[in-house]
Amino acid sequence: MTIRNLDAMFAPGSVALIGAREKAGSVGRVLLRNLTTSGFAGPVWAVNPHGGDIDGMEVYRDIASLPEAPDLAVIATPPRSIPALISELGERGTQAAVVITAGFGELGAEGHELEAQMLEAARPHLLRIVGPNCLGTMVPGVGLNASFAHLPPLKGDIAFVSQSGAVVTAVLDWATSRGIGFSHIVSLGGMADVDFGDMLDYLAHDPKTHSILLYIESVKDARKFMSAGRQAARLKPVLVIKSGRHAAGAKAARSHTGALAGSDAVYDAAFRRAGMLRVMDVDDLFEAVETLSTRPEKRPITGDRLGILTNGGGLGVLATDYLMDLGGHLAELSPGTIATLDKVLPATWSRGNPVDIIGDAGADRYTASMGALLADKNIDALLVINCPTAVVDNVSAADAVADAAETSRKPIVTSWLGDQGAQGARRLLLGRRIPTYDTPSQAVHAFMVQVEYQRNQRLLMEIPPAGPSLPQRDLQAARAIIETALAEKREWLSEAEAKSLLAAYGVPIVETRIVDGVASAVACAEEIGYPVALKILSPDITHKTDVGGVVLDLENAKAVEKAATAMLAKIGKAMLTARLDGFTVQHMVSKPSAFELILGIIDDETFGPVILFGHGGTAVEVVKDKAMAMPPLNRVLAEDLIRTTRIAKLLEGYRGRPPADFDAIALSLMALGDLAADNPEVAELDINPLLADHDGVVALDARVRIKPARGIGTERFAVRPYPGGLESELHDRHGTAYPMRPIRPEDSTLIDDMLAHTDPEDLRLRFLSPLRRLPRQLAARLTQIDYDREMAFVVFSDETRSEVAAVGRLSEDPDRERAEYAILVRTDKHGIGMGYALMKHLIHFASERGVGEIFGHVLRENRSMLALCDDLGFTRHSFEEPSLVEVRLPLTLPPK
Repeated sequence: MTIRNLDAMFAPGSVALIGAREKAGSVGRVLLRNLTTSGFAGPVWAVNPHGGDIDGMEVYRDIASLPEAPDLAVIATPPRSIPALISELGERGTQAAVVITAGFGELGAEGHELEAQMLEAARPHLLRIVGPNCLGTMVPGVGLNASFAHLPPLKGDIAFVSQSGAVVTAVLDWATSRGIGFSHIVSLGGMADVDFGDMLDYLAHDPKTHSILLYIESVKDARKFMSAGRQAARLKPVLVIKSGRHAAGAKAARSHTGALAGSDAVYDAAFRRAGMLRVMDVDDLFEAVETLSTRPEKRPITGDRLGILTNGGGLGVLATDYLMDLGGHLAELSPGTIATLDKVLPATWSRGNPVDIIGDAGADRYTASMGALLADKNIDALLVINCPTAVVDNVSAADAVADAAETSRKPIVTSWLGDQGAQGARRLLLGRRIPTYDTPSQAVHAFMVQVEYQRNQRLLMEIPPAGPSLPQRDLQAARAIIETALAEKREWLSEAEAKSLLAAYGVPIVETRIVDGVASAVACAEEIGYPVALKILSPDITHKTDVGGVVLDLENAKAVEKAATAMLAKIGKAMLTARLDGFTVQHMVSKPSAFELILGIIDDETFGPVILFGHGGTAVEVVKDKAMAMPPLNRVLAEDLIRTTRIAKLLEGYRGRPPADFDAIALSLMALGDLAADNPEVAELDINPLLADHDGVVALDARVRIKPARGIGTERFAVRPYPGGLESELHDRHGTAYPMRPIRPEDSTLIDDMLAHTDPEDLRLRFLSPLRRLPRQLAARLTQIDYDREMAFVVFSDETRSEVAAVGRLSEDPDRERAEYAILVRTDKHGIGMGYALMKHLIHFASERGVGEIFGHVLRENRSMLALCDDLGFTRHSFEEPSLVEVRLPLTLPPK
């Protein structure tokens, strides 16, 4: 389930409290007080087996006695009673319940069984459950306070969803003191049913919610979370704080990738891929609430060049230091700006950024300075600092800053220092939705958080450029390697097998030969040529260097013989139980200007396969310069992963060292995504080092751990990869076949070409307005689709696939109850039945997906589309826009 019946949870017409109590201070009493004193317009009924009344309010003895079925039930009764209560409520017609009670999944096997019984009781009735073990839910806009929180929230446009009730009350207390309100506050607790994915889906389309803040301890359904998160983040700011950053889960990992990964690093990658912004601690959480309350999306940040305006020079310098620490840039004032400021400021002003306008600066000086700075094209945003002085009124200065900010298209953050003396100015700024912070460092941090958020947003909308494509993979060879190792019940591939697996996906490798003894090692070295590298071959030794199992730069046969003999003796003595199967021999690669990198795969328990990139070599776990990303990767995502690390700067070249081949590195990362998709048995993979220089890349060493697959194909992926199995052909009415496949992000230029060769009238009928070229943001949205929730098929004019003839699209709602279609056929392909065939394909695809109904909005004058829909069995319905007709086609599931 996703958003089904959540309207009953957050906008109910009636509420019943099961477990109301008269005892002062009890949870049942506080719940009843909050439900009846927060302005809820509908009836609230109290239920307790003892009946009677509470402060004159009738208490019903059981659910059956209620006047009618409540839309929402709030339950605070002992755990064992809840499955039966849920069943009874569902039978009466209740659609949603908030289970306050603890004592379920958090208490072991018995609690898990009770939770399963509760869900089983809800399932036949599609009754949705928030909780158990939660604080409750609050929707100030409808006067709903179904919680035992100590304060009622103010009305606002921030939605706050948290697994922790304690964090909710802390944020609520803090926000109320600052006049910050919320559209929704939801304590999810144990997340037996409603989880973060459901809430993101619901809030993404809630018009009263302008931003979303999440406090996450864990995610249950990774793919639903990622799909919902990506959709929500395209529409409004989504910020997240994740606890448990230093979990010890990586300790047992046996590969470098596993040791470097850690569950928190994977969550970080997931948030970044979804377009969310992560904040790190409670201070950041409060700061984020304050930032979101000012609607920062109205003035989006376009860069990290900050101007600083202050009446105290020292604080401007401190703010600059902190900006540099966080990777921001101090804006360089243009000569014109300096000239303008010379005219309006005292001669003693700083004549640079930070702009120190001197301690006696009043409102007029702030106004004049801000006008000049905001007009400077070198400044992306402005920080305004005020230190308390006895000679000026800081409230009037704040009022002047707010006036200037309201007419500016650039974002402004402020910091009015002090305590009691600053309260009036801060209230004024917040009341006018100007971000203000207690200290300049907090303000700078808030600015950089927004810079990072905008970077994530741009990444969501970035269109991959055309470039070198991945080589054709040898799937048969890859599967043979994996299946042989599984049949032999081995956990690790040999080095030679691991490299052969990489080679099957086009990753360049060094030829590695296996030999069974000292003499054969010498013979092999003679054959391939010196110098050579010699490594021990053992299924029981993962990190060969650590035990003396690697010797490099062996120049002759005598050196090989000596090294091999010594290696066997040393390892045999140190690791008595290790199986020593021989050696591997490979020619030494000479790449003096190459960088050592690490690339890897880890199969995370929650998010499935994750790709790692970083600074490689023997000190990889000491350097800890790495980043992770969720596959599948395209060129943009791969390059972003690279540039997230510190070594990225070195890869650009320095002091005569040529830059590395970024394309080759990116292709290797993309290849690992394909490898993970095709081989669900791969649990961990290391390439360390991958040598990268201006001539390309080569994998010197690799290790791969396998285990029986825990999912079919790409089911484990949190982001569904490109569904290659849907590639097929479309036949027109003459029987001519046209290649057809799901859309890819890099198809944007092909779509633009199609639009350029389509009649303007056809475009108007499709897009409901004339359009000759897709705006970049729309192009990204239409080509970078979530294959788990929507589908677009491109039909090519011929086998060259250089020209798109038609596009058909389906967009599902989260529950797959309905899917909206859209079709565009290039004008010169009209009249051959291509649109009809494409529509039939969309219908068949939606039916197989289990969609309940296809619908579309068609201009009344678009007679050909309306006739096509009539012919296929669609029915016509009026729409709120008189010029449009809604056409609908109920679907039946295909036979199994």
